[in-house]
Amino acid sequence: MAKVELFDTDLQTTSALFKVLGHPARLAILKYLSETKVCISGDISNELPLSRTTVNQHLKELKDQGLIKGEIEGAKTNYCLNPHRIKELKEVLDHFLCDIDCSCNLNCD
Repeated sequence: MAKVELFDTDLQTTSALFKVLGHPARLAILKYLSETKVCISGDISNELPLSRTTVNQHLKELKDQGLIKGEIEGAKTNYCLNPHRIKELKEVLDHFLCDIDCSCNLNCD
């Protein structure tokens, strides 16, 4: 049994989402797609200081988690945010942070 399987499904799902957000290139891709407000057809690697191969690996990670959608049309791929999944991500993050109650007066000095 993998050690992640020792934890409940909600924590496993949350962890997978947080993991995909754990690289600045993937955050930059999400931010770029959000700022452009359209689907991108062509090479996103022109917008990042990384090789096309590396960017494609990051796009795959984001797509595997459903945060972006991509459809191949000939030699080009159209990428855009998946608004439904981004909304779910916000809800997961909000729920997780609400469960962490640090409002009590902890004195760890």
